[in-house]
Amino acid sequence: MKTLTLRLAKGVAIVVTLGFVASCGLPSAGPNKSEIFSGSVLEQGDAFILTVDDRVNAIASVTPALGFASSFRNAASLGSDMISPGDVLGLTIWENVDDGLLVPTGQNATVLEEVQVDGSGFIFVPYAGRIRAAGNTPEAVRRIISEKLSDQTPDPQVQVRRLAGDGATVAIAGAVNAQGVYSIERPTRTLAAMLASAGGVSIRPEIAQVTVIRGSHSGSIWFDDLYDNPGSDIALRAGDRIFVEEDNRSFTALGATGSQSQVQFDSQAISAIEAIAQVGGLSTTLADPTGVFVFRNEPQEIANQLTGRNDLVGTQRVVYVLDLTRPNGVFMARDFAIRDEDTVYVTEAPFSQFNKTIAALTGSLNSVSALDSASTTLIGN
Repeated sequence: MKTLTLRLAKGVAIVVTLGFVASCGLPSAGPNKSEIFSGSVLEQGDAFILTVDDRVNAIASVTPALGFASSFRNAASLGSDMISPGDVLGLTIWENVDDGLLVPTGQNATVLEEVQVDGSGFIFVPYAGRIRAAGNTPEAVRRIISEKLSDQTPDPQVQVRRLAGDGATVAIAGAVNAQGVYSIERPTRTLAAMLASAGGVSIRPEIAQVTVIRGSHSGSIWFDDLYDNPGSDIALRAGDRIFVEEDNRSFTALGATGSQSQVQFDSQAISAIEAIAQVGGLSTTLADPTGVFVFRNEPQEIANQLTGRNDLVGTQRVVYVLDLTRPNGVFMARDFAIRDEDTVYVTEAPFSQFNKTIAALTGSLNSVSALDSASTTLIGN
């Protein structure tokens, strides 16, 4: 009887000792499940805590899309011979008289090379005067010059050639293999063709974003979409600035995962399962698969849909709960899209906290004798 009483006393002492150690605050990777749930609006907190299901996935997994506005997409391609300010033209003029206006004696033609279109879009031709060239084709300019000269020399013949110039150009910078200023020519009138002329992108295509700045407007698109969606391959305009950069979105992984770090997106879309895999998966010795959380600030439109309310104003704090042990838990996590600035947090399993308590008390998870000694000492006191 005395032995039984002693054993019961030791058991009580062990429980008391464990409780005391646990209450002192053990090391932890972050809050546990109960501490997170205590921040719910249902517990007078300021966060909405939602278990992820098909309905939540349909609302929350919408990711911002990149694309060009209609003003970019509906712009027609520049004519291959359209003249712009800054272009250089070559003129050849034939006259049917021995003593012509422009043709030297003994020759039948005169050549005017490198006639540059000025900033206002005009060129000057002797005896024809100042002629509007920008916005016209070489054929239209030819007709204008012929009409102007026909009043002074019989039946003049005129040829107009558009030479390489710096009029219709675009600037390309960023993560391309050959940054520079490029002329818009017949083969390079669209965005994809112009990027190809610059040597293509110098980063992985999956994470390349292309931004086009046109005046005071701009638009961005994924590089891959230029080929997957032909309608996104917009026509270029003189003065366009094209910038290619690596996707700068990221999420943070904390808690009982293989590693804790800020992680850059490596594709256009990342699911919760992929996010966990990128940081080494769940820790097999610490993680609680029923406690995978995603912390996010949601705009009021999405927050109202998620909560079935219409009175929420402004950005709302939302915590999504993923239970990987549920029958469809992994599927839910696979369909849940991670967004920029999300925090993925995995709680520790209760057993790991118990192990920490034992370790803190005994110095080793295997030192059962030390625990027994500690309880005997406690009883003796």
